[in-house]
Amino acid sequence: MFVGRFWFGKARFVALVGASLALPHAMAFADSLEQALAYAYQNNPQLNAQRALVRATDENVAQALAGYRPKVSANASLGIQSLSTTIKNVGSTIPPNAPATYFTQSGETAPYGAGTTITQTLYNGFQTASKTRQAESQVFAARENLRAMEQTVLLNAVTAYMNLLRDIATLELQRQNVKVLGDQLEQTRKRLDAGNVTATDVYQAESRLAAGRIQMFAAEANYETSRAVYKQAIGLEPGKLAAASPVDRFIPNNRATAVSIGAAQHPTVVAAQYTVDAATQQVKVAESALQPTVSLQGNVQENYASALSTYQSFSASLLGQVTVPIYQGGSDYSLIRQAKETLGQQRLNLDVARDQARVGVLQFWAQTEAAKHSVDSAQAQVKEAEQALNGVSEEARLGQRTTLDVLNAQQELVGARVNLIGAQRDRIVASYSLLAALGRLAPQVLGLGVATYDTQVHYQQVRDAWFGVRTPAGR
Repeated sequence: MFVGRFWFGKARFVALVGASLALPHAMAFADSLEQALAYAYQNNPQLNAQRALVRATDENVAQALAGYRPKVSANASLGIQSLSTTIKNVGSTIPPNAPATYFTQSGETAPYGAGTTITQTLYNGFQTASKTRQAESQVFAARENLRAMEQTVLLNAVTAYMNLLRDIATLELQRQNVKVLGDQLEQTRKRLDAGNVTATDVYQAESRLAAGRIQMFAAEANYETSRAVYKQAIGLEPGKLAAASPVDRFIPNNRATAVSIGAAQHPTVVAAQYTVDAATQQVKVAESALQPTVSLQGNVQENYASALSTYQSFSASLLGQVTVPIYQGGSDYSLIRQAKETLGQQRLNLDVARDQARVGVLQFWAQTEAAKHSVDSAQAQVKEAEQALNGVSEEARLGQRTTLDVLNAQQELVGARVNLIGAQRDRIVASYSLLAALGRLAPQVLGLGVATYDTQVHYQQVRDAWFGVRTPAGR
């Protein structure tokens, strides 16, 4: 069986590869593109790191909400102190001009005490509300960055899978070519012994065989490289790779609709929108520093042996406090101006993200269309090259063609088949790239049948948490 043969239909792309290549056994294998994508989605370290970043960003909301809650602190003291007090008694008028007397009290005590202070902010210029909305926007932006990383990981997995599939087929094709050229050399030598050809024909056959071996060695190197990249991108040793299909069914039928979808739904665009929202709230946070702050503070304190003549003292207070900023050296005004400039920058970044999304859709739309035509042309090239080789071989048998003509026709057929393999690989990768440019390369869209990561679970676990240092995962 010729392992490098492909066929392409309207809805299915089939590659018959891997049957004759011996792959080493491993603990786990990915046999289909869907299985490879599902495994990469669940286990890719880059993706897991991005998920951890989202979980860390969730804590920004809990930190912002802490501004609504009271702050409680406790204090305790215990120690030894040495006291010496001299008291002056003014002289009495009876008898007249009696001299003053002095009384000295000294000694050591072991004072101890404890107290609690509770502070509740009542008004801070809506700073807490602005920080909360800012933190929520940061969380939404982090989720979109996670979605962008998911697309990158899945697209890298697709590319690695298809590159390996291509290189397996190409390597087997070059091996078959070397075998054919070897047989051709033996036939040429026999014809030389029979006097039907000259030594030049033998030299030409030997030269083509050497060139074929060079191409085979290069194909082996490409295959080993692709296997290593496959292991890196997917996390598994490759098994017997199965067929792959384009994802045209998830792509709009016209380019204008695709551009609109990409400019609105690509994760980098949506993340930039949330970043603008966060920058807007940062301006409000900076402006709130110019507003008065109103707080309520309660304090309870009890001390023992704080003085030689005092055994126990107790105090309790409930105080309201208003702080009005008048001038802080100009730093508050600088922070406001800085926040406004940052907001302007983020708005420009949003425009850049939209432009890049549009360009990405147009680029991969063109590549997908070109890949479709390339597959058709490559199939026609292979068909014509096969017919040409059959014709030249028959003419050479009848003495109307030379050995060089046969070798040239064989080389053209090999080149045509290599082109077809590459075109079919490009067809698959281009369709996935276009789907990623639309912002739709996701397990839910592809139907991978794998449990998707739910960002809401951790967010709800920590958003209103008042206590606790352990993460929901137990760390």
